[in-house]
Amino acid sequence: MEQTVRLIAPDGYVLGASLFEGAAGTTPRQAATICGGAAIPARAYRHFAAWLAARGIPVLTYDNRGIGASRPPRMSGFRAAFEDWSDYDCAAAIAWLRGRYPGSQLIGVGHSIGGFVLASARNAEMLDRLLFVATHTGYWGDYHPRWRWPMAAMWHGVMPALTLLCGYFPGRALRMGGDIPADFARQWARRRTPAVRYEGERAEACLARCRRLQGRALALTFTDDAFATAQGTRRVLEHLPGVTADHRVIAPREAGLKKIGHFGFFRPSAEQALWRPAADWLAA
Repeated sequence: MEQTVRLIAPDGYVLGASLFEGAAGTTPRQAATICGGAAIPARAYRHFAAWLAARGIPVLTYDNRGIGASRPPRMSGFRAAFEDWSDYDCAAAIAWLRGRYPGSQLIGVGHSIGGFVLASARNAEMLDRLLFVATHTGYWGDYHPRWRWPMAAMWHGVMPALTLLCGYFPGRALRMGGDIPADFARQWARRRTPAVRYEGERAEACLARCRRLQGRALALTFTDDAFATAQGTRRVLEHLPGVTADHRVIAPREAGLKKIGHFGFFRPSAEQALWRPAADWLAA
């Protein structure tokens, strides 16, 4: 069952979210939240969330500010950076989940850049287990060699230019997912070196929390993913020295699928090959 909820971030911003629950009247052993990628609305994760809920793991999905149900009336000039998504939005989701299920183990699922956002949340230590799906830092040198230069031109050339012109990145008009707030778009465009560096005390604090985080993680990388290559995921894990990670690199053919790419894990067709092994790892 899916129900709409509202999250109040620490700075007062209201976030759109959905809670997926299974049978009522039972206290789940585990509960999860999904932190999505940049410009990817929470509804993209609804199939996986509903499937986990049917297996007894309630799931909270939410949109970061500027995305999907958390989009402001006017995007031009709207302020939202990496540290806002981490420090405020993801932290609000984790806190809400803990309040709803005080006796349950908490799982954090991070997709794409959302894995980095999740790990740097101010209360990420509440999470007992982490599932990273196609996670990367946005560094152009980690893109798949086949698509590296066209993607570099788009994300580090076209995106900052359009962001300057429009006051945000109009990804929806370009049929490249959703729109991206200007601050985050500029941060992504500046990711031109292997080392992850964000300007400002709050952003540095986010990176410091990554270095302090402890726990266990399952990290999944897919060989046909243009964004999150194995090296891109390893770069995230390098910033999490206290996290014991099981990093699995999966080829579509090995999983019995024609393609997986950056988004295929969350499609219903991945249930047998990808969802079940991930759920087994989470429950072990």
